Amino acid sequence: MSDATADQREEALYERFRELAIASKTYTHAPVFTVGESSAITDQMPGGHSKNLFLKDKKGGLWLVVVQAQLNVDLNALAKELDAPRFSFGSAELLVATLGITPGSVTPFALMNDRDQNVRVVLDQAMLALTPLNFHPLRNDRTTAIAPSDLVRFVQACGHQPIIVTIPEKKAG
Repeated sequence: MSDATADQREEALYERFRELAIASKTYTHAPVFTVGESSAITDQMPGGHSKNLFLKDKKGGLWLVVVQAQLNVDLNALAKELDAPRFSFGSAELLVATLGITPGSVTPFALMNDRDQNVRVVLDQAMLALTPLNFHPLRNDRTTAIAPSDLVRFVQACGHQPIIVTIPEKKAG
């Protein structure tokens, strides 16, 4: 679906929501590419907001780590906790090839494009206590809110078993 327009990708997502009976609410806003850019917009939306890290481990494994926006993730500690080789960020080309989205639009909703289940999914346990949860609907000029239980159900319906953990945070200093 990487050749599809942003509108077509977004509509495919909402069709998937309808199939799964997932209620959602979508907000339109100026495009945002980073958590920092999005704070002025997300402050106006209820619920939890996320940071979505597309990672590659030292052995070539792919990971999508979905955490609370303000969390400063300790990637080395997370790799140890998951018994994974050392993490680095996946390239933009790999992101497009695997999840069919571009940097700035990373979202767990893109797992619907990972038909071969190449990506392992990690969800922040603390984030799942917030409701609703807000993510880009495969484009960075909108934000879609869903219930935490629906996020887990959506990930599973995409053929992925999410790993739900307490995400280690980098210590200040």
